[in-house]
Amino acid sequence: MRLVMIGLVVLLAATELVAEPIKTEILPELQQPISNNAVTLVATEQGVYLYSFLGLGSGKTWQDISSAAAVLNPTAKTWTELKPVPGTLGRLAASAVSAGGAAWLFGGYTVAADGSEKSIAGVYRVRPGESQMHWVTDMPVPVEDSVMLVYQDRYIYLVSGWHDLGNVNLVQVLDTKNLSWTQATPWPGVPVFGHSGGISEGRMLVCDGVRIQYPADDSPREFLSSKQCWSGRIDAENYRRIHWRSVQPHPGAGRYRMAATGDANQQVVFAGGSVNPYNFNGIGYNGMPAETEKSVFSYSFTTGEWQQHGDLPQGTMDHRGLPYAHGWYYLIGGMQDQQEIVSKVYRFRLELP
Repeated sequence: MRLVMIGLVVLLAATELVAEPIKTEILPELQQPISNNAVTLVATEQGVYLYSFLGLGSGKTWQDISSAAAVLNPTAKTWTELKPVPGTLGRLAASAVSAGGAAWLFGGYTVAADGSEKSIAGVYRVRPGESQMHWVTDMPVPVEDSVMLVYQDRYIYLVSGWHDLGNVNLVQVLDTKNLSWTQATPWPGVPVFGHSGGISEGRMLVCDGVRIQYPADDSPREFLSSKQCWSGRIDAENYRRIHWRSVQPHPGAGRYRMAATGDANQQVVFAGGSVNPYNFNGIGYNGMPAETEKSVFSYSFTTGEWQQHGDLPQGTMDHRGLPYAHGWYYLIGGMQDQQEIVSKVYRFRLELP
């Protein structure tokens, strides 16, 4: 994502996860290959609406950054294009979530022809049946590559992330009922971007991402993998208070841009990602092409343990969410081997322990 290149960074290889392959179901493909797209779903009585916003096209240059928006209706055989996300430029590293029967899109960053980047503050909303997004508010501190989590179908938490020149430790909260902003208990870990997480019944888990290391001399700052996991319990009496604690990290090396979500089984599920943090074109900050991971694993709030669930049919990375509903987890677009941007859409289930 960031444009400063650094010297060789030695990264540990991920621990091999040995398990049965995970069975998947193929869904209609996106109309164009897209990666780094913000994704979510809205579950209704009519079925599940899948959404994809913004992202990077197959050319993988600043000119291929997209403003596109699309929805897959419950009974449709093809995706329907929505009007482009408002703004003069496409964006990367935005986040999307579902709350109150609508899809919400937050921020992202633009890349100009000279390589300069800008964090975008806008928050937009679209409901099933609508053909375009509408601006609703601005983030107090614009962030991208953040983790966004929904509590009580009302409060949206923005955990850490990148703002213009560096990572922040903020946890910003939007009350979607009255469109007001507050600050929650700050992120206690090393501030990061490209981290992943989920929430289930008021308990959140956020892991990994990329930290900044500032050398003692005048050398360029480095962007390094950060293997860390923090669990946060939202106070039942005050949604702005989060009781954070460090938990044992997942098996293997830290990962960047995993797909992740909380689910109905009081767990957070993680899929894919890369152990080599990379720029938006899939080339690592260490100059080496980033490779994908296949494994799926979860953390249980009930047992406090990690479980390995097996491998996806193919490695995948560069995800901005893992939509979940009715026992299904959805992967929409992304990068696969050799940094190939794909239009594939599929879903999978997990066997309960």
